[in-house]
Amino acid sequence: MLIIKNKTSKEDIKQMSKVECQGQIYIIDTPEQADIAVRYLSQFPLLGIDTETRPSFKRGESHKVALLQIATDERCYLFRIFKYGMTLSLIQLLENPHIIKVGISLKDDFFMLHRWAPFEPKNVIELQTLVKDIGIADQSLQKIYANLFGNKISKSQRLSNWEADELTIPQQHYAAIDAWACIQIYRKVEELKATGDYELVIVPEPEPTEGVNPEIINLSI
Repeated sequence: MLIIKNKTSKEDIKQMSKVECQGQIYIIDTPEQADIAVRYLSQFPLLGIDTETRPSFKRGESHKVALLQIATDERCYLFRIFKYGMTLSLIQLLENPHIIKVGISLKDDFFMLHRWAPFEPKNVIELQTLVKDIGIADQSLQKIYANLFGNKISKSQRLSNWEADELTIPQQHYAAIDAWACIQIYRKVEELKATGDYELVIVPEPEPTEGVNPEIINLSI
């Protein structure tokens, strides 16, 4: 029986071993490559979805989505859409009602992708909502994955430059794992829902700190 918690702490995650990249990674630099990749992905009934955007370090600065990751169990395609935008084939894939698309915070991802082109995603499953069915309150991919599988997804590349001329190997692995992990979470939650073979541990809320709040101490006296 699997023991899961309603909430996973950062301290728990620090003790876990890192998830290694699974499967092959394909970098898609042109619209022609995108069309070929989509033809392959369209064969699968379930896909993991994620995006990466170049971070902004100046007030008022923002960027469009740089990278769209779409994964199967064995492959992850990294579409560098900042170079060529959302191709018609990608739009049709996201709108395909026969393919399940799973991910974390997909509403936000799709909102940002709409800055490239309008589309209506179909057959989308939000994992933040799905995990609530088994009592998990965590919202981040890292915490949900750690809770279910006991391994840590590294976030060290999150603020790297996703519009660099070439993606580094650590960037590629980071991006691929995020999309691949969504499939694994979906399957695991569906399995646990079907079998009931798990025990949920409710983590108590931390006790409120007693005494004077240091933020309101009058330092002028």
